[in-house]
Amino acid sequence: MARPHLIFIMTDQQRADTIGALGAAHMITPNLDRLVREGTAFTRAFCPGATCVPSRAATFTGMYPHNIGGQSFFNWGHQRTWVQDLADAGYHCASIGKMHFQPRDVPGGFHDRVVVENPTSVDNWGGNGDDAWGRFLAHHGHARPNHRHRSDPGWRDRFQDVPWHLDERLHSDAFTADAACAWIREHRGAEPVFLQVGFPGPHEPWDAPARIRDLYRDCPLPPVALPEPSELDGKPPQHRAHQRFHAGVDHESRIDLPGATERDIDRMRRAYFAKITFVDEQIGKVLAALEAKGWLDRSLLVFCSDHGEMLGEHGLAYKWLMYDSVVRVPLIVRQPGGQRRVSRVDQLASLMDLGPTLLEAAGAPVPTRLEGRSLRPLLSGGTEPVRARVYCEDNYMTMIRSDAHKLVYYAGQSYGELYDLAADPAERNNRWSDPAFAAVRRQLEGDLLEWLTTSLYFNSGYRCGEAGDYRRRWPDSGDADLHGRNHRSRGLHRT
Repeated sequence: MARPHLIFIMTDQQRADTIGALGAAHMITPNLDRLVREGTAFTRAFCPGATCVPSRAATFTGMYPHNIGGQSFFNWGHQRTWVQDLADAGYHCASIGKMHFQPRDVPGGFHDRVVVENPTSVDNWGGNGDDAWGRFLAHHGHARPNHRHRSDPGWRDRFQDVPWHLDERLHSDAFTADAACAWIREHRGAEPVFLQVGFPGPHEPWDAPARIRDLYRDCPLPPVALPEPSELDGKPPQHRAHQRFHAGVDHESRIDLPGATERDIDRMRRAYFAKITFVDEQIGKVLAALEAKGWLDRSLLVFCSDHGEMLGEHGLAYKWLMYDSVVRVPLIVRQPGGQRRVSRVDQLASLMDLGPTLLEAAGAPVPTRLEGRSLRPLLSGGTEPVRARVYCEDNYMTMIRSDAHKLVYYAGQSYGELYDLAADPAERNNRWSDPAFAAVRRQLEGDLLEWLTTSLYFNSGYRCGEAGDYRRRWPDSGDADLHGRNHRSRGLHRT
């Protein structure tokens, strides 16, 4: 049987609750709705990093940030990715759009790359000159739209509502879709394909064309409660610092959330939702190109985002913190032929699980260094949980989340976060210092220590230069040289 093509479509900064077919009645997302109808939606999927670079580095290497030194905006392009494992297994690998490698232009296992970074990548992420989109703009007589917070004196009060000012085909998301469609149309070769399509949107600025923005002008939106003035007083000081930083920073992320009104938040949300609808249109182009090529029904297709967006909740915007609005992401898997055994999986899943899932689908070995668990049993209708916890790391924060509770550990600090998710799904009330939750905190801190030490131990082989399989001792296994893959099947590695 021929191996499937593997198509991986990733957006940037898209919340999990922004797909119409998954209950977001206000959203206009016909193409993502189609994937929901034809695929399996993982409704509780989480990212491994609360910002773009840590999340993508962990997702594509298959190793948590602490094992690759990637808890922040650090270079990770020298790390081995599972894309390289797919290439070694005979796949032709192409990346069109955003990957957020640092430095920007490394191959990363891909044979072909068309690089598109953030629309306002002033520093170009360590690249040599502008990226493909920036050069495309220059060819059409336009400069990359950088530093608009300096040229527009009212920028801070626009709340990232910035309708696109040029022809739609010049938009970075449209360029990404058009480049992907051209690659699909022109590619020749008998080998199976792994194609990653990375859309820059809906990362801010929320710059959908005016015609899309108009679709959300008067439509009813689900309510969002502004935080009580004292809410952030019960959180670690980084939360209020985050709010104040973006109110005054000399960057296009400047936004006046300390002074935001309900009308301001409403404007921001409508602009964000419009950008998602514009990206959805571009996804539709890619799906049409796959169908025209005859590839769609021969492909395993994954759609996800790298992280979410706070969008005014808790008086905050963007990411960098561990609220579910940031760490919970959309994840849909469409199997070849659109055939599915189950339409929805409500169990915990992680983007860390995508590498093992795709390698297994390709018939390729899953190297020991990959820390996720394949989702294929759940795609086949299995009910045994793949994981009991999900984890996320970013800068000085490490999150452990179960079905019922979330703990966020701040390195070297006496404070932290602990939420009772059943009673407080909005994560307003921090129970870190609540005596009634002392036992829960101790249990989660113990689970976090077990996960971290086990992860460091088993991935020390990779850090010592082993790229594939290697052996590690597991003292209570009865096998002094237990192979790394076996300990996971025995449930000893709590991923």
